[in-house]
Amino acid sequence: MLARARTVAFEGIDARIVEAQCVLSPGLPAFHIVGLPDKAVSEARERVRAAFSSLSIALPPRRITINLSPADLPKAGSHFDLPIALALLAALGIIPPEDLAQTVSLGELALDGTLVAVVGALPAAMAAAAEDCALVCPKPCGAEAAWVGAARVFAPATLSDAIRHFTGQAPLPRAQPGEVARDTTQRDLRDVKGQERAKRALIIAAAGRHHMLMVGSPGSGKSMLAARLPGILPPLSPAEALETSMIQSLAGLLDEGGISRQRPFREPHHTASVAAIVGGGRNAKPGEISLAHNGVLFMDEFPEFPRTVLETLRQPIETGEVVVARANAHTRYPCRFLLVAAANPCRCGYLAEPARACARAPGCGDDYMGRISGPLMDRFDLRIEVPPVAWSDLDLPATGESSAQIAAQVAQARQVQATRFATLPQVRVNADAEGALLEEIATPDADGRALLTRVADRFGLTARGYHRVLRVARTIADLEGSDTVRQPHVAEAVSFRLTVGAHTTG
Repeated sequence: MLARARTVAFEGIDARIVEAQCVLSPGLPAFHIVGLPDKAVSEARERVRAAFSSLSIALPPRRITINLSPADLPKAGSHFDLPIALALLAALGIIPPEDLAQTVSLGELALDGTLVAVVGALPAAMAAAAEDCALVCPKPCGAEAAWVGAARVFAPATLSDAIRHFTGQAPLPRAQPGEVARDTTQRDLRDVKGQERAKRALIIAAAGRHHMLMVGSPGSGKSMLAARLPGILPPLSPAEALETSMIQSLAGLLDEGGISRQRPFREPHHTASVAAIVGGGRNAKPGEISLAHNGVLFMDEFPEFPRTVLETLRQPIETGEVVVARANAHTRYPCRFLLVAAANPCRCGYLAEPARACARAPGCGDDYMGRISGPLMDRFDLRIEVPPVAWSDLDLPATGESSAQIAAQVAQARQVQATRFATLPQVRVNADAEGALLEEIATPDADGRALLTRVADRFGLTARGYHRVLRVARTIADLEGSDTVRQPHVAEAVSFRLTVGAHTTG
């Protein structure tokens, strides 16, 4: 008798349906798992054997073969334990085989039969809903998977609970979604003394998702400014929250099934490897750029990152997705993030301060900032210098608007863009616009066009630089509620493009 149980294998954030087929055949007692299993999947036979023993279920003295179909798809992870156990239970006649036909299951088995949490419950629930199947997963994963309302999710705590559910002895109730996680940090932009120009750049970056580079001496407030950026970004839409949470689910970052409406804020250390930033490693896991999807990626000490890491950012910034290529698979992850980079002007950090004059100026600054290649620098829409704040100014009262007030302005500008691009699913904000669409929405008036032409000739703007100035100008106009891009909008956009040294223009 051939028994079947359905489960999933992960390809990026997509979950592909896999069938665990079990057959008992005559021959010497053996337990084999085939179908391109990795080490964790191959070891499932020992966990299943021990879990069965804890429930006083004896394996028959026959040859047990488990095939994970399709056989040419690599299988990785401990979540195959539960479907293998269910397929074997159906083959033994303990649970009805027909009940497994419309069920997708995943979960790791402890040796005592307890079901252990696994990653990927949310994408698995999406796949189950697409197949009109129920999902059975460990109890700690139930609140996470239940966010997919189209899927019927059942979350047993043990293998015994799963058996009683399928046999009808003790049907499980449907799992309920976890709580929406609340952000408890209180980081207000008003806490930053001075730096009005940098604050303005943050507002523009948040409104249009424009990449931003801050250059300033140590202690000038670059990290403080970046840390307050999430507080002025609008909350994730339901679709964005689900999309972002699917990546976090695969990385095991969802806390007790709670989905957050707060945009991600990732700040990797400058010693991070290529695999840590763009994804890879064992099972091609998502990297920091994907974990920052729909949020902020803050890279402090930007020139200190390895050159190979910096250069790998160029394509994801443009395309909004990254492909992790391995010999046996190509895994695709989304990565539409807002890149905020911070750098010192030179290695010692005090290039522009007369009181601490750099002994190697100006060559030290040119060499240090030269670690950022021209093509990568060209992708920063906003470039600002962050001057140091005098200690005497720290006692002055806070000035400017609060993060809540600024967030309302940013949300209004984002809503204008959402309405503008409502029929274009691949374009969400001004930073995504290009080609004919960009010309349609961001062509400035006659004075603005004349100014931009002069700037392009004088400073040698690249085609990319020219278009990025238009995008920023469009966002500035949106913040002011203007339907037309005018000369003042272009002038401000240009000022942010040409602020940081001549070697960074283009």
